[in-house]
Amino acid sequence: MHTLPATDIELAAWLRLALAPGLKPGALRLLLGAFGLPEAIFEQAPEALAEIAGAAAASAALAPTGPDFDAQLDAVIAWREQPGNQVVTLDDPAYPPALLTMPDPPPLLYIKGRLNLLHTRAVALVGSRSATPQGVEDAERFARELSVAGVTVVSGLALGIDGAAHRGGLQGIGGTVAVIGTGADLVYPAAHHALARQIAVQGAILSEWPLGTPARAAHFPQRNRLIAGLVSGVVIVEAAMRSGSLITARLANEMGRDIFALPGSIHAPLSRGCHRIIKQGAKLVETPDEVLEELGFARQAAPRAASGSAHATFSNRAFSRNTPTGSGAAADRAQLAALQPTEASPAVSAEAPLAAATPCPPANPEAQRLLAALGHSPTTLEILATRTEMEDADLQTALLQLELAGHVTMLPGGRFMRASHG
Repeated sequence: MHTLPATDIELAAWLRLALAPGLKPGALRLLLGAFGLPEAIFEQAPEALAEIAGAAAASAALAPTGPDFDAQLDAVIAWREQPGNQVVTLDDPAYPPALLTMPDPPPLLYIKGRLNLLHTRAVALVGSRSATPQGVEDAERFARELSVAGVTVVSGLALGIDGAAHRGGLQGIGGTVAVIGTGADLVYPAAHHALARQIAVQGAILSEWPLGTPARAAHFPQRNRLIAGLVSGVVIVEAAMRSGSLITARLANEMGRDIFALPGSIHAPLSRGCHRIIKQGAKLVETPDEVLEELGFARQAAPRAASGSAHATFSNRAFSRNTPTGSGAAADRAQLAALQPTEASPAVSAEAPLAAATPCPPANPEAQRLLAALGHSPTTLEILATRTEMEDADLQTALLQLELAGHVTMLPGGRFMRASHG
């Protein structure tokens, strides 16, 4: 490694651990708790590390860096020097305190924009990427009123509800944070380039992924755990029965966060997921004031609406602060852990022009099976689940892989169809 200033040497040590293949954040936190800073970990014998975090973690932590590590480090240092960019390590006082309550906080965070927004009271607002016009309107209104009340709105920069949440959050003093599933130097989806630039100036963009990391299906559940970790509560606006937003809700509940959901028509596919988690004990909310009241966030300079009984809780609810590890959450965690990262179409740089790509046949057998079950007429998740007999998490991941690769088109109302060139 070339000669570096002391601060960059410390960053290099953190980066080495963050990039170590097979070293999970939970195991790394155990090692840091036992030995202190990364440099001290590198000085230990493998047996000492294995005693704390297991043989696999010890081997991963002490593995030599790859041939391109110096180039990666130079890229991180250069990115950090750009205005508005920051790299925050786990031992930094600037590290978001809410994430420290997680069992597996990332060792490195790449942040663009206002770091102070990661130290404020916050609420996540998430939902379907194929949102209805009413859902988009509700999401933006909730986000705007929460932000006006001084609450930071956190979401995932996806199409649909996420984008509406960010737009609403930008309209108030609370601002908005976008947690993304790519490197912080990329924007996905491409349609949100302008929104991402605005968030980088007025809000904050946060990623745990190394610079240059493209959009991959397995990254989005990982991103969702950070969304859940940053906030006091999660609001689901629209979600189908097999929506990824429900996974976010379960991860949030596992961390002791409150879960809220907006009700809808019993005939609407995108209301079914919300109704499902309400039945399981999530709080039904109809106004932003109900969210503020439940979380104990006083609205500033505005009267609080009467909330009535819409947000009443149930004694045996599945979503309970007193039940941090429900069986549903554990099952979802197990499903997510079994998913293998599959490379999809790369995200594009915020400055790069958009270019059309010819999709390659999906390599994943489950994605192939799902593509075979898709016709050229709109099909719901429930029908696809019946045709393929796939588990919820596997179905969601395969659909996202196919969409990223250009094989599947998502339609309003939570429906999917084979893309015209597929």
